[in-house]
Amino acid sequence: MKKENKMGVMPIGKLIISMSLPMMLSMLVQALYNVVDSIWVAKVGQDALTAVSLAFPVQNLMIGFATGTGVGVNALVSRSLGEKNNEKANTIAANGMFLSIVTSFFFMLFGFFGTKLFFRTQISPDSSTFAYGVDYLSVCTIFSFGVFGQIMIERFMQSTGKTTLSMFSQLSGALINIILDPLLILGIGPFPRLEAKGAAVATVIGQIFAFIVGLILNFFFNKEIRIRIKNFRPNGKYILEIYKIGIPSIIMVAIGSIMTYLMNKILLSFTETAATVFGVYFKLQSFIFMPVFGLNNGIIPIIAFNYGAGNKERMIRTVKFSLTLACSIMAVGTVLMWLIPEQMLMLFDAQAEMMEIGVPALKIISTSFVVAGYCICLGSVFQALGKSYYSMFVSIARQVVVLIPIAYLLSRTGNINRVWLAFPIAEVMSAIASTISFISVYKSTISKVGKSDNNME
Repeated sequence: MKKENKMGVMPIGKLIISMSLPMMLSMLVQALYNVVDSIWVAKVGQDALTAVSLAFPVQNLMIGFATGTGVGVNALVSRSLGEKNNEKANTIAANGMFLSIVTSFFFMLFGFFGTKLFFRTQISPDSSTFAYGVDYLSVCTIFSFGVFGQIMIERFMQSTGKTTLSMFSQLSGALINIILDPLLILGIGPFPRLEAKGAAVATVIGQIFAFIVGLILNFFFNKEIRIRIKNFRPNGKYILEIYKIGIPSIIMVAIGSIMTYLMNKILLSFTETAATVFGVYFKLQSFIFMPVFGLNNGIIPIIAFNYGAGNKERMIRTVKFSLTLACSIMAVGTVLMWLIPEQMLMLFDAQAEMMEIGVPALKIISTSFVVAGYCICLGSVFQALGKSYYSMFVSIARQVVVLIPIAYLLSRTGNINRVWLAFPIAEVMSAIASTISFISVYKSTISKVGKSDNNME
């Protein structure tokens, strides 16, 4: 008899931990190398650190396209495997890789022709921050094929439950990046001093290395997914299905990039240091959010598989367990932001002005962490069931309708600490909208799944 997939039979608590823990650990390492990038760049000077912070919206957009497409591929492959249709799963995987290659080409064009225009809309072309930013972002976008290929290959392994393989791929790239950062940024030993550009070179080398490792691991150990290059033709039907699930996720990240860009514009009206603090906050909060996103990636294939298998009980227990775990992680993050904000900022050689702005910022924004964890988990349910547009609507409402307008209005008071209050206000709105959306999805989809779970813990 064919061995049953663990996503359909393993006890839920053990399954979620086994699926999510490798990704949570690897994402923590990814968060670490993002922070290490900025720590070493800060040693070049605050102008360089500000440049890296201002480049974040475009980098985030790249990640958004890569992960959004990956979400669609992940959910469809997992669902196909749950339906015992391996041929369909392989065809979807091949089309996913094709989409990654095409998307990276467009970002390469942006790297050649769009980076100067992007920074010119934020800061003076005569500033050192401008030069650092163009150097950094050009490298990251021109060689973006590494991050697109890496994320897609990892989604193949995650969709079949082999998250440990995905972890090895991510860890390999992260370690290469961490090792190369000081060597290329500061010019240690025989390496040239490239400063901000060195951080970008280290990043893309790490991404390309992780992509290669992922290809090797998928070929030798992930027997359920086989990508056939010979005679490949793009399949319009499957591409539409991938983007039906993935586009809302892409739009959510795109909205996040727009939010970051506009927030930087608001903060730059106070001082460049305020924008630097905002960038540093994103680096620090990634230590808290990345494990929750790892959990998110772990439960999407579990929910999708059991939806395909018609097992409602396992779907519900997966949602309950993940909500508890996500909110607990976020609560720890809030405590840390309140207990040691000064020590966190000192990692980036923070001077007096950065401390004065940064400490209240970390404390105020972190009050929304638990609510954010709740919203992230419900978003994974929408993605797994092909209802990602709910997440999209919630994200648009949170960041466009609430966060930016409120941040702008609060900035008019002249008190920068009030600007940070926009984040907890927006998260409360997001939680309300997410809850209403989940109730709708439960009534229309989850409640109609007929099979109950006989594999009780």
